[in-house]
Amino acid sequence: MIEGSCCCGAVKFELVAQPALMGTCHCSRCRKAGASTIVFVKKDDLRWVSGKEEVALYQPAPPYKYGRCFCRICGSSLGEILSEEESFPIAANALDGALEVANSFHEFVGEKPGWYEICDGAKQSQGHPV
Repeated sequence: MIEGSCCCGAVKFELVAQPALMGTCHCSRCRKAGASTIVFVKKDDLRWVSGKEEVALYQPAPPYKYGRCFCRICGSSLGEILSEEESFPIAANALDGALEVANSFHEFVGEKPGWYEICDGAKQSQGHPV
């Protein structure tokens, strides 16, 4: 079991299984949302402990389609934690427990700021990986 929470502790959840995949997005939107490194979880593996009602959703204007969730009290980024999809990304920074998954990819590397150096051997792509 992996526990997860926001910075202030109002939002708490658990994952009953390890995430299937981890990746890092370098687009300006993910960087600004504070959720560049994400893990993909299955909807059935997420259990709410408390604070689901404190999760707010920012819905972007087109052409962007993915909403971003965050704690309405402290602003901690939570990825797409309210998604109804079978599998969805949540912010790796929201997980409190140890992970057994390593970073598998870097996407939108052309938008990466010059001060950030990619220091692992994970696959890199200019857009979403195929």
